Amino acid sequence: MSKTGKSHLFYQSRLRRPTLDQARGVYMWDVDGKRYLDGSSGAMVCNIGHSNPNVLEAMRRQMEKSTFGYRLHFETEPAEKLAEKTASLAPEGMEKVFFVSGGSEAVESAIKLARQNAIATGESQRYKVISRYPSYHGCTLGALALTGYAPLAAPFDPMMQPMPKIAAPRAYLDRLDPDDEATGRHYADMLEERILAEGPETVLAFIVEPVGGASTGALVPPAGYMKRIREICTQYGVILIHDEVMSGGGRTGKFFAADHWDVAPDILVISKGFAAGYAPLGAMVASDRIVETVLNDGGFLHGFTYAGNPLACAAGFAVLEEIEREGMVDNAARIGDELKAGLEGLMAKYPVIGDVRGKGLLLAFELVSDPETLKPLPRELNAYNTLVDIAYDKGLIIYSRRTRGGYEGDHFLVCPPMISTSAHVGEIIETLDASLAEFLETVVDRRLQAG
Repeated sequence: MSKTGKSHLFYQSRLRRPTLDQARGVYMWDVDGKRYLDGSSGAMVCNIGHSNPNVLEAMRRQMEKSTFGYRLHFETEPAEKLAEKTASLAPEGMEKVFFVSGGSEAVESAIKLARQNAIATGESQRYKVISRYPSYHGCTLGALALTGYAPLAAPFDPMMQPMPKIAAPRAYLDRLDPDDEATGRHYADMLEERILAEGPETVLAFIVEPVGGASTGALVPPAGYMKRIREICTQYGVILIHDEVMSGGGRTGKFFAADHWDVAPDILVISKGFAAGYAPLGAMVASDRIVETVLNDGGFLHGFTYAGNPLACAAGFAVLEEIEREGMVDNAARIGDELKAGLEGLMAKYPVIGDVRGKGLLLAFELVSDPETLKPLPRELNAYNTLVDIAYDKGLIIYSRRTRGGYEGDHFLVCPPMISTSAHVGEIIETLDASLAEFLETVVDRRLQAG
């Protein structure tokens, strides 16, 4: 805040938050000394925790050498090292990496690479990118056209090329068994139906979050789903893009969430936990086949000023080293099981929780009016903001969105850093317990009494 007490920032909501002073590990402190447990890793970004000394030292070393080198003027050692490391973590055959500054840029890069591949292979009629509803793939206009979240996308519809959508596989809402492969096939076959309806010759790509992010609240696909959509895309020559912006980086208990199903895309995108908040960084990783085709046809007509920034890449490489050195992916799986069990315990205690879902430390719970029908809470309760505020006042940061297309339904992402311990899980569950009790007493019960 300025000396006048007036904020000149307008990316913040009108709800003012305290000024951040410092952050270490899983905790953050405001300038008044109040401590907060970062139960959502920011926006599911700070995977390795705050102020990791080894990452900070790697960044200092790079700053002493160079902080910027334009990609068309120089190759840089940090970018090449990080690209090699990223390719080693990606599925076999995906060895080409294009760095960006964030998730939206990564998605834009992916769809533009897919489009240029179609042109290069004589299939310029392919331009449609199918996505799911609900979904979130970014805020730039190209990525927003793929996003199935009406409050964010609808104002800009006249400015975008509409893209086809299919239903996200929300088996819990449809009362289908997520462990039954018939359920996975039911949802996956919607992709084939849409491809046929659009005309296979016009469909360029299908983009999917292997484990859902903010729009679906850590939605895990039903059995057989990921394998079946891979088969469908292969059958119709459709490029499969995995959006691992939120799920990648080890948070789900595998470095890439799709590794849980041993399914490889043609292109994948990663950001957020890739550099864990230490620098703006993301990447598109693509198969050699696609990249070489585009390069041989005149080159990739795309780019960003900060692509491959040496300081960001140095941070990213150090983050990946820390993830491996500290065994954070395995820890995310183990601690994630403990946290999920704690959330399920809260669901047993509070019928207002209708579902708990996710993998590893990408977890969410959803509030409902009726645990049998899963009818959402009345939207005027504004539960997705109110519970976040209550928890925030108690020193716990969680992340919320509206589940049912953005207009109703309330889910809360609980995704602490991958360095979290059992003690942190206990603190999270204890604070959530108190927050839910206050929410029910001061918001829901009062409304029922008034109504």
